[in-house]
Order: sequence, then C-alpha cells, then structure tokens
Amino acid sequence: MQRRDFIAGAAGAATAFSASAFAGDNLPTVNWRMPSSYPKSLDVLFGGAELIAKRVAELTQGKFIIRTFPAGEIVPALQVLDAVQTGTVEMGHTALYFYFGKDPAFSFETGIPFGMNTRQQTAWYTAGGGRELMADFLKSYGMVSFTCGNTGTQMGGWFRKEIKGLEDLSGLKMRVGGMAGRILQRLGVVPQQIPPGDIYPALEKGTIDAAEFVGPHDDERLGFERVAPFYYTPGWWETGSQLTTIVGRQHWDSLPKQYQAALSAACYEAHVVVQANYDVKNPLALARLMKRGVKLRAFPKPVMDACLKAAGEVMAEESAKNPNFKKLFEHYRRFQNQQNQWASVAEARMLNYQISAAQSGRM
Repeated sequence: MQRRDFIAGAAGAATAFSASAFAGDNLPTVNWRMPSSYPKSLDVLFGGAELIAKRVAELTQGKFIIRTFPAGEIVPALQVLDAVQTGTVEMGHTALYFYFGKDPAFSFETGIPFGMNTRQQTAWYTAGGGRELMADFLKSYGMVSFTCGNTGTQMGGWFRKEIKGLEDLSGLKMRVGGMAGRILQRLGVVPQQIPPGDIYPALEKGTIDAAEFVGPHDDERLGFERVAPFYYTPGWWETGSQLTTIVGRQHWDSLPKQYQAALSAACYEAHVVVQANYDVKNPLALARLMKRGVKLRAFPKPVMDACLKAAGEVMAEESAKNPNFKKLFEHYRRFQNQQNQWASVAEARMLNYQISAAQSGRM
C-alpha cells in the first residue's frame, strides 16, 4: 500500500469514527427546552444560552436540539429552577443565587458577597472541589449543574442620590436580592427582588431609589443612566458571578453519553465566551456612559467597611443554623484565602503596577 493511500484511508476512518461517535444512526433524536432568567435584549447573558444550543446541535449533527426561551416566554425569570425541578422543562439557564429563598447555599454556585473574582470562582468550581460540593447539595433538588459564564466583578448600581456615608443608606429602596439584600438591610436599606426586565420601570417611576444589575454593557442596554445619574462601584456582593445551566437529574440520566459530553462541552465553551465578551464590552460601554454625563463614584470606605462587617455577621449566623451553608462556606472561604495570598505575590502586584503606569502615562 502506498503511503498516501494509507494516510487517506486512516483519515477517512477517523472522520467516520468521529461522526459515528457523536451521532450514529442508532442514537435518538432529542428535543429539549431551555428557558432563561434573562431577556433576549441582554445579548451576552442570553447569548450564552443560544451558544449552548447551537454547539450541542453541531456536536450531535442536529440530533440533540435545545430550544431557548427568554425570560417570561414560557417560564417567569425567577422560576427557572422550579420548572426544572418539577420536570416542566428539561433544563434551564439562570444564576442559582436567585433561589436564595429556598436555601442560601444556592449562592455559592454564583458567588457570595466579598467573594472570589471570576478567575478564582472558576478555579474553585472547576478544579478546587466546588463542583463536587454543589453536586452533592443539588442532589436533593433532583438536578445537575454546569457553569456557563461569569460576569466578572459587577458594578455597585445606579442611584438617584449620591451616597456620601452610611446615613444615606437609611430607608433607601434598592433592587438587590439574596444575601446582599440581607446584609444591606442591616444598614437601613429596603431590599427589593425585581426581575431584570422590570428594573427600569421601577427606577423610572420611583418605586425604587437605586438598582444594581450587572455592569456597563448590560446596564447601558437597559438604559439606567436615563433615570439615575450616579453609578457606583464596586459591586461587593457580586465579585465574580457565575452563570449556570441546570438539568433535571432524570433527564440527564436518560441522555446518551455522547449527548452528555456534548452538553458539558458546550456549557464550558459558553463559560469562556461569556467571560471574554464582558471583558471586551464593559470598558467600551463605560466610556460611552461617561461621555453621556454619568457620574461615576466609588462607595466611601466607611460604607465598604460597614458592609464587610455586616457580611461577616450574616455569614456566621447562616452557618450556625444551616449545615449546607456552613459546609460550603468553610470550603469556599478557605480556598479564597489561599487564592488571595497567592495573588498578592505576583498577579495583584503586576496588575496594580500596570494600572499605575497607565494612569501616569508611562504605558
């Protein structure tokens, strides 16, 4: 046999094997529905769901079809988990801290106040033991989860009035949920849990005085700068918020192994792409907002210090009464402290130096 014939034959065999391995004639056609907690107008967030569906179809040669639905189309934004748990839909696209009311331990899949950044959260979940701990927790809810994006450290939100000190938080009605709401409540804030699509009208009508969402790219698309002039940083309650694909356990177990592999790979790809998109789009959006007169502010240090103290108290109280939370919190915080210690050696020093050099015009 000639060498080129052998190579051609081997390549043909490999191609045939690859095709049959993922979508052989004996594999079934599967149609699933995936509602999202996000509206279609949020192109990066909802785009992650669309990417998952697209890649799964490509990897299975069109045999595993996932239809995506924006928030409210078939399931309300904050009821995606319930729909998956009851089997109304096979899977969902959400952030698990939305379901803080069921158990605050859900927050660790997304992130906790004064928690890890994007890179650290990904490390904890992917290779640091977080995935296994969350999988054990989610067993009782009959579902499995896959990371599918991260927003990075979010902004502190939009305010009608300037926050100069702790006294300005008293009586402030703010769209902020979960554990952050509980923490801010200790400082006088009146937290409001409002779905993404309803934030603008609530802020416009004065139903709320302030609202946090994600960051410049998404906030610009929702038009918050038109109804609240002060834009605060940082969003200490969302330091690296991770998005999640959830799948009902029975539906997951019923999938052929090849389809499970395709879905897992597609979610991980979406995780990387969503993170990258935010890093590209946020600085551009912030520059546009600043040109339109947005007043960028940082929370005063006394406010940050008071929030950190209140956060510690809330975490300790929850750990004392909630075994699920305690188990996850102790592991999470230990990992975070190790990561921060390491980051202080090289990563943070290098980044801080470069930022300083750029601000002084030396870069």
